[in-house]
Amino acid sequence: MAAAATLALPAIFSTHRRGNFYLAKALELGGRAFIGGSSSPISAPRNLGSFDVNSSLISPPAFFPSSPTASSPFGFHCLDPMETGKYADELGVAVRVVQMACTLCQGVQEGLVWRKREQVKSKDDDSPVTVADWGVQATVSWVLSQCFGSENVSIVAEEDTQALSRTDASGLLESVVKAVNGCLVEAHRYGLKAPQKPLGSTDVLEAIGRCTSNGGPKGRFWVLDPVDGTLGFVRGDQYAIALALIEDGEVVLGVLGCPNYPMKKRWLNYHQRYYRLMSKLSPPVAGSWHKGCVMYAMKGSGEAWMQPLVEDHSKLGLNNVSARPIKVSSVDDPAFATFCEPVEKSNSRHSFTAGLAQSVGLRKQPLRVYSMVKYAAIACGDAEIFMKFAKAGYKEKIWDHAAGVIIIHEAGGVVTDAGGKPLDFTRGIYLEGLDRGIIACSGSLLHDKIIRAVDASWDSSSL
Repeated sequence: MAAAATLALPAIFSTHRRGNFYLAKALELGGRAFIGGSSSPISAPRNLGSFDVNSSLISPPAFFPSSPTASSPFGFHCLDPMETGKYADELGVAVRVVQMACTLCQGVQEGLVWRKREQVKSKDDDSPVTVADWGVQATVSWVLSQCFGSENVSIVAEEDTQALSRTDASGLLESVVKAVNGCLVEAHRYGLKAPQKPLGSTDVLEAIGRCTSNGGPKGRFWVLDPVDGTLGFVRGDQYAIALALIEDGEVVLGVLGCPNYPMKKRWLNYHQRYYRLMSKLSPPVAGSWHKGCVMYAMKGSGEAWMQPLVEDHSKLGLNNVSARPIKVSSVDDPAFATFCEPVEKSNSRHSFTAGLAQSVGLRKQPLRVYSMVKYAAIACGDAEIFMKFAKAGYKEKIWDHAAGVIIIHEAGGVVTDAGGKPLDFTRGIYLEGLDRGIIACSGSLLHDKIIRAVDASWDSSSL
């Protein structure tokens, strides 16, 4: 039984105002949530490493009441393979920084719901980018660099600083800096150390700009999609924060933050705004975990885990909130399987997947969900199939898949291209050599049926 790793949640920090970085700081050790440890054999999560890399950047031991045998600065008791594995330190930092990023995104999305459209810009391809995209990228980049040393951190990420660096973008940059500092000031609540003073515009731009790796077949690099599914994010719906670590071309760990993911499967069929309205009309049971999670997995562990959002449960005043193991669904009959596909038709062929679904015997209507939440749904057993067949000329990017792929694999599922080959993360920022499309399934039986159906119908399609 894994020893409990407790995290003091109600650390209260005031916002920055002209003088001291912290005008007030209060910490109650009475309210605790489990963020990678549990005393329950049923839902015992994995404690997330000892962080020997740079322990000075971790909260002092007093913030984390230690178990009697703990030796790390966190008070974590490392027992099982996932705790003591090769990438335990990296996974621990990754889960914590994604938890922080979820909090940042929740604040920005709430503002977007109330029509603060000045926080949304368009990229060259007309896809939206928000304060949250830049803010998360800066936060993750800064934390990884501080924990592991900037010289040891290489990051492939989606955003750059071009739009933020323009002379007419000072207001936008100010919003990003404010969001980053508002996130980092709370770092102690997540087991990380906050900066000694607020980051300035230059610091934030440098953190974003450090994410310039092009990936490749050798070495170690992080892959970040700061807000996967930005269109869903802007519309107040599903989105994900995706962080993965790749070493010598193989994904070795992945973390998915899904702030709007509902704990009841049926709510995935509804727009998040409708869920928000219904939650107000009929509030969830007091103290219940009703939405929002972080999922994570490490290569070779054969296990994947789901953890509640620290911020949400802090507000609810919950104690002993623990992670829980997740597994893919055991459904292998297409008639009872739920399949996911992208919401937008711009880079996916809905007509082809519809025909494919019919030929395989899928009876349910497709679950159209933004972002890597589709991968999350399969990993935790809420769906069984994800199919995506891109239009000609569209190239899949590694940050849109890396974290989701390893979580499904370790949860017991299968992810390949339409030819049955594993996705290739060795060839830069794109999934080069992809055979027709991507197929993720909860098990090999469903996967084989989909592959055979694709082969039978591809030549007659217009793709």
